[in-house]
Amino acid sequence: MLEIGSPTSLCFRTNTTCNALLRELQKIWVDIGESDAEKDRMLMELEKECLEIYRRKVDEAANSKAQLHQSLVSIEAEIASIMAALGVLNIHSPMKEKGSTKSLKEKLAYARPLLEDLRLQKDERVKQFADVKAQIEKMSGEISGYSATTMLGSLTLDDDQDLTLRKLNEYQTHLRSLQKEKADRLNKVLDYVNEVHALCSVLGVDFCQTVSEVHPSLHRTNHEQSTNISDSTLDGLQHMIEKLKSERRLRFQKLKDVVGSLFELWNLMDTPQEERMRFARVSCVVRSSESDVTEPSILSTETIDQVSAEVDRFNKLKSSRMKELVMKRRSELENLCRLAHIEPDTSTSLEKSTALIDSGLVDSSELLANIEAQINRTKEEAQSRKEIVDRIDRWLSACEEENWLEEYNQDENRYSAGRGGHVNLKHAERARVTVNKIPSMVDNLIKKTLLWEDQTQKSFLYDGVRLVSILEDYKLTRKQQEEEKKRYRDQKKMQDLLLNRRESIYGSKPSPRRSSSIKKTNGYSGNVSMPPTPRRNSAGVANSDVMMTPRSYSGHHHGTNGYFKEVRKLSTAPLNFVAIPKEDSASTYTYSEPDSPLHN
Repeated sequence: MLEIGSPTSLCFRTNTTCNALLRELQKIWVDIGESDAEKDRMLMELEKECLEIYRRKVDEAANSKAQLHQSLVSIEAEIASIMAALGVLNIHSPMKEKGSTKSLKEKLAYARPLLEDLRLQKDERVKQFADVKAQIEKMSGEISGYSATTMLGSLTLDDDQDLTLRKLNEYQTHLRSLQKEKADRLNKVLDYVNEVHALCSVLGVDFCQTVSEVHPSLHRTNHEQSTNISDSTLDGLQHMIEKLKSERRLRFQKLKDVVGSLFELWNLMDTPQEERMRFARVSCVVRSSESDVTEPSILSTETIDQVSAEVDRFNKLKSSRMKELVMKRRSELENLCRLAHIEPDTSTSLEKSTALIDSGLVDSSELLANIEAQINRTKEEAQSRKEIVDRIDRWLSACEEENWLEEYNQDENRYSAGRGGHVNLKHAERARVTVNKIPSMVDNLIKKTLLWEDQTQKSFLYDGVRLVSILEDYKLTRKQQEEEKKRYRDQKKMQDLLLNRRESIYGSKPSPRRSSSIKKTNGYSGNVSMPPTPRRNSAGVANSDVMMTPRSYSGHHHGTNGYFKEVRKLSTAPLNFVAIPKEDSASTYTYSEPDSPLHN
């Protein structure tokens, strides 16, 4: 039995139908009375028409098959291309199986969904690539300084482009490296911008305008514009920082000089503290380094102009008060010279300075500068003379102790048990020890003075007189007084001897009143009292007995000029030696009296 739908059954049905129709047609022709020739002709035409129909159908079927095959080939090629681009190698395709009996339509029915799925995968992969490349292009543009919109042309992807995951990972790795570089550059830009902000704050410069000169994106007015981090921006910020530092260095030095001048004028004119407080803000500049100055607008042009204006104001005020300043500085110079016992320079004396300023022959500033230089030189010389002057003060103090001891020894009630007697007794003992050191003090002082003169190659003048001359005169006078005291002792012994003889002859002693009224001989009284002390300033002493100390020299040479007198005033009277010394070496002086409780 023939299977329905098979080619054989179809051919059988066709033959049966055609034979039936042909028999019916022949019957009709018989009824019509067609001739055999006509019948043959019409059968030939019918056969020809049937062949043409079959041929047309075969051609149509062949064309349809070719189209299906072409579609299948195209789909397979696109699938292969997408799989190659995506790097997919494990998709199972029945079309490539050997001995496959599937028809073209079946193969197409399988290939089309596969192609659609691969196309979706490709579109997704292309989108991923486009996103990564867009970020790469954007960051590359930020780093290189080009706008991202000028680089969009490089974002298009070709159909045969490598869309594999390996390539995508390479782009993502490159993107991460760019992100790190961008972060590093952004941090560097922010550091530079912060430094520029700090410098602008100190200098009082507009920060927005300054960074905008480097690149407008550094001062963003909206969040849509990204910060430019290109090499040109970094170089521009570095250059701007160097420029601002250079300006800061110049302004700092300028302000420091101006403030220094202001301080000098303040000190020169004794400006009150309340007035100085107006510029206390800039006073720290003198004591600070450039990097330590961070106060906002401390180095601004306005601040420098304000301080400069104040200096100009003080300079004008200084000009009007210059005469007063010159007089004040000259007084300071004379005071320094007086304390150091140095003769001041007479070229800038008060009288001459006043006359020069009034005449206008000399600039007051030059005269003041000259006096300032003299003050500095006087301070330096006073420092070099300090050790010798201190020794002179100790020597003069010892001389004062000697004068006190003389007055004490002349007091007949010094051993009384009255109030304060024991204190004076202890003072007298200390004074005797000090007085015994005077000769060595003088010798050491002469040595120190000669050494100073040898080092400085000039004479050591004390109130205008050479100190060595004063000391030599002092030693000579002291020696003369010692000889005078020796003659006095010899004379007293002779008087005592005469009294003893008279006593042995007449059998009675002279009255104490008569013995105490013995006439003075060579300036020494019979009661062993010495010549008047400097404090008493007695005029009854011979000139040959006067001991010339630096103070007495000062008074002798400058008697009418009170400026050169010492604070501790001594007169020009002689320094006397009280009481009779013990019998010991000629260079040692002891001043205990024979009838003193301390005399051994």
